Amino acid sequence: MLPDVLTKTNQTKKGKQEKHLRWWVTLILSLALALGTWNPLGHHFIHYVSQQDVLAGFTPFAILIMVGLWILAIKSILQSIGILGTIATVLIILAFLWGLNQYGWLDFSDATHMGWTGTLSVGFIIWIGINASIIWKTITGVYATDIVESE
Repeated sequence: MLPDVLTKTNQTKKGKQEKHLRWWVTLILSLALALGTWNPLGHHFIHYVSQQDVLAGFTPFAILIMVGLWILAIKSILQSIGILGTIATVLIILAFLWGLNQYGWLDFSDATHMGWTGTLSVGFIIWIGINASIIWKTITGVYATDIVESE
């Protein structure tokens, strides 16, 4: 039912099965968090909260859920790639966007283009932060290391 690229599995060195579906799921969730927080269409969390009493109905619940999701996203980004990795990721995305602008595919003077670009870029930063440890494990074969203090 799903395309092969989504359901393909690999076997790890320890004999476990890994599905490629996790890459797509984390991408969708990362973009959903970024687009759900703010987007140029106006159908987003910030608009929802600003249009009503903050303490009415389910608004406090929604605010706590959104803050919790952002805390998880930021924690996973800083834990997997750190502040320098985050800065490097932002610079790489900015260089890519600059290239799109140079070829005329992105107009920096259009506020709507920049709104979508910024929102999608934040989603990709979250996605890279969530998956950085998996990418590192794939490249180096090392998942995590412990700091051992010598006596």
